[in-house]
Amino acid sequence: MSETTKAGFVALIGEPNAGKSTLLNQMVGAKVSIVTHKVQTTRARIRGIAIHEQSQLVFVDTPGLFKPRRRLDRAMVAAAWGGAGDADVVVLMIEAHRGITEGVKAILENLQERVGKATVALAINKIDKVKTEALLGLTAEMNERFPFEETFMISAERGHGTDTLKAWLAAQLPEGPWLYPEDQIADLPMRNIAAEITREKLTLRLHQELPYELTVETENWEERKDGSARIDQIIYVARDGHKGIVLGKKGETVKAVSTAARQELEEFLGRRVHLFMQVKVRKNWLEESERYSEMGLDFKDGN
Repeated sequence: MSETTKAGFVALIGEPNAGKSTLLNQMVGAKVSIVTHKVQTTRARIRGIAIHEQSQLVFVDTPGLFKPRRRLDRAMVAAAWGGAGDADVVVLMIEAHRGITEGVKAILENLQERVGKATVALAINKIDKVKTEALLGLTAEMNERFPFEETFMISAERGHGTDTLKAWLAAQLPEGPWLYPEDQIADLPMRNIAAEITREKLTLRLHQELPYELTVETENWEERKDGSARIDQIIYVARDGHKGIVLGKKGETVKAVSTAARQELEEFLGRRVHLFMQVKVRKNWLEESERYSEMGLDFKDGN
């Protein structure tokens, strides 16, 4: 590789459901972050790795910035601002049809102080939901509130405008050697990615019933001689009643979740997977530092 290579970190920040995970997966060209309609699905700072010409972009998909109420919320918000503070470039994502919400205003108030010397761009997402005049007005007002380096109008889901954004981001990165091997698309351990896939399937399956106080951990990963993998996971819930919701009638819900997660894991890994799940009640898991470590969060940040 020539000496003109570039590498650096790009933090995606914004309110919950702004489309950060969708944009990350679009940029990387593979699914590395949970994408659901339910807010606050991303808990840790997930890094996806993309290549554009001679640049390696390490995307940090941060948890959505919102008003924290409990320890887990506070740890997630701290992780989001931490990701922004460590980045070379920060992209603030907002939704075109929602405009400048109270949450966006709160982010703008903290932005300059939190991002340090990072270059900051604005990405207005879901542009297909509003008319051009409204987009132009929103762009003007946002740039009056903060001196963004560039503004991009995109549809992360459809991929509109994302190539232009990616090329611009690649040009902003500092010169230096690549930080990861060329074929690596994420720096989360596979155990964590497997747990995130299962958590996504639970979210999609249960919708409104899903207890927020739920987490998934990969307890064991065994490589088998035939090339397949055996994966054992535990779904932790905080109450006895939640266990019944996750299991479903005659275990139908957890069986459907297991099948969907196994199929996605097999596609992701390109080989057979034997997936086994248990559901356990752990009433105080939200106060256990070990659970936060598994999610890639700092327990102390929740204080």
